[in-house]
Amino acid sequence: MKWVLAVALAAALAFGAWAFEPWRLFTSSELSEAAPSSSPSAPAESSADGRSDGSTSPQTPDDQVLATGSFEDAEHATSGSVRVLELADGTRFVRVEGLATSDGPDLHVWLSDQPSGGDWGSYDDGRWVTLGELKATHGDHNYEVPASARIAGMRSVVIWCDRFNVAFGSAPVELA
Repeated sequence: MKWVLAVALAAALAFGAWAFEPWRLFTSSELSEAAPSSSPSAPAESSADGRSDGSTSPQTPDDQVLATGSFEDAEHATSGSVRVLELADGTRFVRVEGLATSDGPDLHVWLSDQPSGGDWGSYDDGRWVTLGELKATHGDHNYEVPASARIAGMRSVVIWCDRFNVAFGSAPVELA
């Protein structure tokens, strides 16, 4: 009988370690990526005879900031800011800056149509776009928005834990 209890306890501990990954309470990672931007596409002006006039001021790219927001705590303390960017070529990114959050299992970055600050598990109740795994718990990261994604009506950027279906933190954004 004691061995059955020992096996059951060992199985429960193994499952708990797999599910909760408690060592992540003591781990973190940092990444500092440069912000995405359009590279100048216009060549330097040329004179009538075809020679460059030596101008070094390229045409200003038409990159746009579509929305901004600051992270709010949810299941875990989370801080930092976000910018949703559209580059001149139409490529869109979620730019996370100054992020500080906890490590956890199966973390992803989402755009959600649910308002920021709602119930921790509400962000998957409506429409969402997965942007990829969280690259690091701290720093500045870029997440490309799929070209086919409809982002109109999205209301928050979310650090989402797929394993437990909860938000670690969210930032309000309003995308028209």
